[in-house]
Amino acid sequence: MSHQSAFSNTVSSSLPVAIIGAGPVGLAAAAHLVRKGKTPVVFEAGESVGASILRWGHVRFFSPWRYMLDTQAVSLLEETDWRKPDGEDYPLGRDLVEQYLVPLAQVPTLAPHLHLNTRVLAVTRLGYDKMKTSGREEAPFVLRVQRANGDEEDILARAVIDASGTYEHPNPLGAYGVPALGERTFHQHIFYGIPDVLGKDRSRYAGRRVLVVGSGHSAFNALLDLAELAHQEPTTQFFWAIRRKEVGQLYGGGKSDALAERGHLGARLRHLVESEQVRLLTNVSIQKLAQTAEGIQITGFEELPAVDEIIATTGFRPNLSLINELRLTLDPAVESPVALASLIDPNVHSCGTVPPHGVDELTHPEANFYIVGMKSYGRAPTFLMLTGYEQVRSIVAALTGDWESARRVELELPETGVCSVDGGSCCSPASSEAENAGCCAPSSPRPVQVPVTLGVRQFSRNRLPLTTQGNYCD
Repeated sequence: MSHQSAFSNTVSSSLPVAIIGAGPVGLAAAAHLVRKGKTPVVFEAGESVGASILRWGHVRFFSPWRYMLDTQAVSLLEETDWRKPDGEDYPLGRDLVEQYLVPLAQVPTLAPHLHLNTRVLAVTRLGYDKMKTSGREEAPFVLRVQRANGDEEDILARAVIDASGTYEHPNPLGAYGVPALGERTFHQHIFYGIPDVLGKDRSRYAGRRVLVVGSGHSAFNALLDLAELAHQEPTTQFFWAIRRKEVGQLYGGGKSDALAERGHLGARLRHLVESEQVRLLTNVSIQKLAQTAEGIQITGFEELPAVDEIIATTGFRPNLSLINELRLTLDPAVESPVALASLIDPNVHSCGTVPPHGVDELTHPEANFYIVGMKSYGRAPTFLMLTGYEQVRSIVAALTGDWESARRVELELPETGVCSVDGGSCCSPASSEAENAGCCAPSSPRPVQVPVTLGVRQFSRNRLPLTTQGNYCD
């Protein structure tokens, strides 16, 4: 059955479109629905919109405001007394929430549809478990939600957009995808994410021995803050452990990065390592944590220095438990939609060689259910907020029957200035466009005959532009 007929055959067209998560992408989806004259219902587990972002609200984005705002959300805000931030300024996480998401949530056409302190426990079909087929697409969705007081309720919806993110489900320290032996025992000494080293968490790390595990921009932020703390508190020691054997393109594209602050972040960390202000430990495979007289001893292929605290910037993974009763097509490794997985698998692509994509790549066998935003990337490590905005624009166009718009994907993304495929680097400003595209493209991309506009250059959907995802949590 086609997308169009599946949606038109829904039991009641008066039901809302349910959105899980009131972060930037979830609220953007709601804004697009409102602009199309449709009713959203948004469920947010936290006490505020952007609740996960507030947990790292002290961190400054390496993307400026102009990459943070959704067009339809801005159009709603401009009907109020909202003041648009300077597009070239770099906000902190809490700035994004306070200056953009909170005002957006207060827009009169959105506010009545937002439910805070409401956690979605499960999504299924009314009268259908996963095994039942006949008539399935005509049945509305059922969202089992839990309110702040513990009460549970079932909510019906005509479609579901899951923008719940991944921040609540960090990857473990253990090298094999499961917690290392003893990891749960030492949970009080492990921070998953980016702590406020120079602020509210200062006393936790000042004068202590700290190990940072991870090789992404979250690690960069934590390490640079620890360097400043060590300057202020000289007894502070910190170490950096990564799983890769060699540094390679770890520090990014530097001056070639179209996002200048991201390039600067990598350059600052490179200086930190090369000046021996931090000890870099490579080829680290953590298997066990144990308490010794010297402190927490971490072992893998070899023992690491004993430490007092650990900062795990090891990435995140999607929580799939709430959608277990739906029929999904997820890549078995990346845990993203299959059509998207081949474009974002970090084993193949490391520079963000992801073309703009929308409803076609995000469709599942379960009609009218979509995973968007950070969660759509599964376990892949990086994501640009503009990508999420384009995802929901395309999906909402499809849900409202505008298939020409849904498949006309237009997006401009900044380049990283660095690219590697299968561990080998070739993309650089000095390389020709053809050489770079050939290096960064996957071996067998799925051809789609839709033109895509990227800046002033035209790409077809079966040729991958040199773009970035840039983790918006950093």
